[in-house]
Formats: sequence, structure tokens, C-alpha cells
Amino acid sequence: MLTVIIPVLNEEKTIARVVEFCRQQADVSEVIVVDDKSEDNTAAVAIAAGAKVITSQVRGKGISMKDGIQQATNELIIFLDGDIDPYPEGTISGLSAPLINDEADFVKGSFARNAGRVTELVAKPLLNIFYPGLSYFSQPLSGMIAGKKSYFKKIDLLNDYGVDIGILIDMYLMKARIKEVNIGYIENKSKPWQALGKMSKEVSRAIISKAQRQHPEEISEEELHSLEVVNSEMNKTLREKLSGFHKMVILDMDDTILLGRTIDACAKEFGFTAKLEDLRHQEKDSIILTKRIGQLLKGRTMDDLLHVASQIPMVSDIKEVVKKLKEKGYLVGIISTSYTLITNYVARQIDADFSYANQLEFFEGKATGEVNLPFYFFGSPESICGHSYCKTNAVQYACEKYSVQLKDVICVGDSRDDRCMIGHAGQGVSFCTKDELLETIATKNIREASFEPLLALA
Repeated sequence: MLTVIIPVLNEEKTIARVVEFCRQQADVSEVIVVDDKSEDNTAAVAIAAGAKVITSQVRGKGISMKDGIQQATNELIIFLDGDIDPYPEGTISGLSAPLINDEADFVKGSFARNAGRVTELVAKPLLNIFYPGLSYFSQPLSGMIAGKKSYFKKIDLLNDYGVDIGILIDMYLMKARIKEVNIGYIENKSKPWQALGKMSKEVSRAIISKAQRQHPEEISEEELHSLEVVNSEMNKTLREKLSGFHKMVILDMDDTILLGRTIDACAKEFGFTAKLEDLRHQEKDSIILTKRIGQLLKGRTMDDLLHVASQIPMVSDIKEVVKKLKEKGYLVGIISTSYTLITNYVARQIDADFSYANQLEFFEGKATGEVNLPFYFFGSPESICGHSYCKTNAVQYACEKYSVQLKDVICVGDSRDDRCMIGHAGQGVSFCTKDELLETIATKNIREASFEPLLALA
């Protein structure tokens, strides 16, 4: 007879039909649902459907599987997922037949669907390197498996995405007889893209760590370095390929989006205009100047500064143009030497995708006078402009983060601080500037307070 174990987390919508499907099979005498502390009614629904329900004390699929194995009363065990509906009619008979006929000790289920992204990009290449004997499996990460309890009890089950590949490798190392069985067509939910990085990391860690423990002397430093190089080159290629689908517009804020400068407006509101002009006249080092200007805002609240910013009018068509740019597939961001408190506010007003600026420090809602200069403004070995502190470095950072090539970036600004990024962008646009050199550097000059001309470039 067979025991079916179903590890679940928040599967109230499908678990009843999965349990009923299992109980309809003649050879199944026991259905165990291992609830991973679900926050919905999964456990109650499973009990009503006729399953034996146990609650795992620690969240994680590996722990749930181990708890189920300990409770199983049969030697032959099948693991199914609780979120698949319907299962092909022959699922359980297909997985169990090689065990019942004593043709295998462990069975891996595959199904009529292309293998997933992590399987093709991570699992199969690593299996080819470390376990070529397993490279023929079409879906090595499948969680629909069957095996003998006596074999399952001999292995350590990982408690993350690496659990399924870990079981396959351990069975292989124990010299268990392994068979892969196609159980038919299954509409399996793809992982959201946000989970793929975590899944890739845990699957690759499972494969490499098991290989290191099994034959540490056979995995040389040179081989590991080769893996790092391959991974680096693959990431570079992926970024280049992805970048072909992305475009970006980067806007300066003061005297560009806003018809005025926030620090000048603050100086007028709080009465330090003379001190500000003296600092600008005396201090030529941009970093020191930024730090010293920050001191003038000491004691001002967030509300004080946001109130001032909200009083500065924006270019009248900025919101409409941003909307149209995004409809054309552009990311839109703000890069400014102002403060993130203000740029984030403006970004929300115009529906920009991001903003990068200096960070004015606050304590208990009031400015301390300290200004933190973010790392993305500083040069690195990859910097293209050679400046130690520059907006171009932030543009490069944005390109890296959003997989955009610099040639597909439009940069817009008005002052000498914008010269470098406008000169290096695919298309540089000066906006109502009084800087003659900036006009010379720019590929297009907008001399009226309207962003409409950007749409002709996009």
C-alpha cells in the first residue's frame, strides 16, 4: 500500500481536490497533509477532505517532508504538491509502478511542459559538471517523487528550494535505483521572477555543497574560479540582451522639472540667502560645499522642507510628458544633487520610476545638518568619466540596475553640474540653460519651459 504526503502552505483553494484525488486511488491507504503553519483554512479543509493533518513545527519544505516521512505507516511513499489541480489520472500509478514492480528505489516525476528557467540555466549546467550521471533527467527539480521510506530516512533533507535536487543527488550517491517517469500534462505555476534569484542560489548551493562534501579533493580552486568566470560572463550577456528592451530618460530636478532651486527657496523661506551666496562664492570644492550647505538646514523639519518644495511650480507639461514617455517604454528617473526627501516627493508627483540624490540626515524628524553622499555618485574602476564625484556615475549605476545601455539613455539638465552626464548620454538635452558650454555639448537644446520636444527624441 501507498502513503501520499502533501506538504502545504496556504493552499485552501486546491487541497481538498488533491486529497480527494489521492483517496480515489486503490493502492493509497494513507494521505498525510503536512501543514507549514498556513495562515488560511488549509488544515481544516484537508481534514474535511479525509486527510491526516500534521502541523510542521518549523517552516520549510524539507522539515515538512521529514515530518511526513516519520508519520508514514507504509514503506512506499509518494510526494505531491498541494497546489496542482487537476493531476493527470495516472499520476499515482505512474509514480508507484516502478516501486511496486521492484524496478526502482526512487522515482522522479516529470510532466509534459518545458523545464523551467532555473532548471535550464542553473541546475542542468551544474549537474553536467558535478554529476554527469544525472544530466539525462529532464526535470531534476520536480517535487513529484516517490520512493522507499527506508531510503528517505537515510538522507538529510535541505529546508529550501534545494530540497528536491538534494534528494535526487543523495539517492544517486546511495546508488539507489532511480527512474524518471512522465506522468502527463500538468499546468504548473511558474515562480514569480522575484523568487528566481533565491531559487537559483539555493539550487546551485545544494549541488555544489554536496559535490564538495562527496569529493572535496576533486573540486580544485581552478574549477571554482572557472565557475565564477562563467557566471560573471553569463550575467554580463544577460544584461546586454535585456538592455535591448529597455530605454531610460533621466531628468535633473532644480531649474529643470522645478521652475526654481529648492535650496534657494529654502534660503529665502528660512532667511539664509546671504550665507548661501557667501558659501557659493568662497567654496569651490563641490563636496565640501554640499556638506556646508547642509549645515544651513539644521533644525528644519521634514514638513518644513516639503512645504517649501511644494510651493515651487513645476514645468506645466511634465506629468503628461512622463506619462507618454512611459507609454513608449521608457523608464523615467531623477538624478539631482538636492536631497532625496525632495526628489522622492517630486518623483511621486510626476510618477517617475526612481530618484537619486544626496541624503540629508534627520533625527526625530529634524535635520541634523549632516549630508550623506551616496556611493552611486562616486567614481569606480568602471566609471567612464574619470570624475571622483559626478552625476554620470549615478547614471551608470541606474543603467546597471535597470539593464539599460548608456546609448539608450536621454539625459536632461540645465547647469554645469549636468554637463558630464549630458555629454555621455546617448542623447543629451539642455533645458532652458544659461550655460553656453552645456548648449554646445548637448545634442538638443530646449529653450522654452516645455518637455514636449523630448517626445520627438523618444
